[in-house]
Amino acid sequence: MKIALVQADLTWEDNDKNLDHFSRILDNIKDVEIFVLPEMFNSGFTTNSDSVGQTMEGKAVCWLQKMAIEKDAVFVASLIIIENIRRYNRLVWATPNGVTNTYDKKHLFRMASEHNYFTPGKERVIIEHKGIRFCPQICYDLRFPIWSRNSDGKSKLPLYDCLIYVANWPKVRSDAWTSLLKARAIENQAFVVGVNRIGLDGNGIEYSGDSRFFSPKGERLDQVISCKEMISIVEMDLKILNEFRENFPVFDDGDLFKLL
Repeated sequence: MKIALVQADLTWEDNDKNLDHFSRILDNIKDVEIFVLPEMFNSGFTTNSDSVGQTMEGKAVCWLQKMAIEKDAVFVASLIIIENIRRYNRLVWATPNGVTNTYDKKHLFRMASEHNYFTPGKERVIIEHKGIRFCPQICYDLRFPIWSRNSDGKSKLPLYDCLIYVANWPKVRSDAWTSLLKARAIENQAFVVGVNRIGLDGNGIEYSGDSRFFSPKGERLDQVISCKEMISIVEMDLKILNEFRENFPVFDDGDLFKLL
């Protein structure tokens, strides 16, 4: 399965410019089964939900659904979604058959007061696509290994095959970003995809991207360059994952406990 890591610069709080930009840079990309875009792909990381927040029927979600159909591929990204009086940092998983799955960010980044503006998600989401199970999460979730643990606490069998993180993770903490992505791959015996933005946001915060694709052994398999807008296409082989799990069955010695 081919996955496109779309590492892009984002225009601050400008939905139309960001959608146009992604349409342009993705125009000639073909033969990819999943496109992964950054967190808050249509605005950059902001708490200004009154200005850039949309409903699930809004222009940004419709764009993701339209692109999924046109490219015959899954599109993954997060954005601010408004439902009644609540705001969510919501990951949207748009499929070419018209089905849309969602995951609401559980861990809200209090150092930027995200918890004061958004409602946290309550449940993890596992999505199967073409025989591969994915667990999508958002940025700050990466710091909480229990939330990404490859178990339901009832069985020692793994729940998913690939973790996906979409992010706006600042350059100043880039070492933590890449280190934690690698750790999540090793401890969960799973592929890990992490897609981050580049450039400056409206608060003057710099992002270096450093998007990554790690194997279940913690091997880096992407060719992403820091601070450069680029699309890196990586290939995920489920056979390699299954053989590694069979030959090195760490799940058999795992501890059972239930996530609250």
